[in-house]
Amino acid sequence: MRSRPEHPRTLRSDLREHRWHLLRHQAARLLAAAALAAAAAVAAAAPAHADPSSFPFSPSSGIDDFACRPSAEHPRPLVLLHGTFLNPTAQWPIGGPYFAARGYCVFELDYGQYDDIPLVHGLAPIEDSARQLDGYVDRVLAATGAHQVDIVGHSQGGGALPRYYLKFLGGAAKVHMLVGIAPTNHGGTASGVFTLAQQVPGATEVLGTACPSCVEQMVGSDFNEKLDAGGDTVPGVRYTTIVTRLDEVMTPYTNQFLVGPDVRNVVVQDLCPLDVSEHVLVGTVDGVALHEAANALDPQDATPTTCADLLGGVTGVVTGLL
Repeated sequence: MRSRPEHPRTLRSDLREHRWHLLRHQAARLLAAAALAAAAAVAAAAPAHADPSSFPFSPSSGIDDFACRPSAEHPRPLVLLHGTFLNPTAQWPIGGPYFAARGYCVFELDYGQYDDIPLVHGLAPIEDSARQLDGYVDRVLAATGAHQVDIVGHSQGGGALPRYYLKFLGGAAKVHMLVGIAPTNHGGTASGVFTLAQQVPGATEVLGTACPSCVEQMVGSDFNEKLDAGGDTVPGVRYTTIVTRLDEVMTPYTNQFLVGPDVRNVVVQDLCPLDVSEHVLVGTVDGVALHEAANALDPQDATPTTCADLLGGVTGVVTGLL
């Protein structure tokens, strides 16, 4: 935790209120699409008296267990990185159990905190958060005995943060695969809001006081100029980006794509036209994105991603507890 200069309280509260309003509004739309796409198929396939433990989304004690030892099937620990304004609990209520149930040793880093702002994390300068990631990966490797980790992250956690770590802090030797869901690669315009802020004298300075990482993730920022110089990728690391055309933060959505060897860029609507996830939901409750991330981590055992995955993503945790 760290302290910093005072900043306008209204800005913090407005950012938090906007994010939760968006989540509530879009969740209803995604659930409706999921039900339409998959309810009949799931009902037909499920046993009449299914054992709750058989559901792949059941909560698992394997998350953040430093006594976990990777299996031969999944030899690399999986590090999950939340996005800006979030924390592991808010980001991965479905994703954490999803991957743990598939046999991964799952670890969730909480980064970018300030000591006067509870729960809303990922705000600090990305360079500082990257140093947190560096130490955390070393701790995971030492505990598990593995030589490399895989990373799945959302927003900042799938783009700017891990890419900085890979490029400037020696992370390339320690990471096999980076899967970015709605990643902040190359910066975004937030549907024009960031562009407007960059044109108003003093606006980015005010925003940067409350959320330094927000300013760094804007299109054309000094941070992005440095990160993108010399290419998007580093040798030896495999990359998958999973994006939504409905992203209203990382706009244009094509900014999220990476260019380079060992890169695969995926659009969720190409896999399921009914997917209405935007920037928040695609990284928190979208079963299509989770399934495609699992395919990227284990391509030898990949299975087709379809609209049927939507229902599992939205209702998976509740279903697993019934």
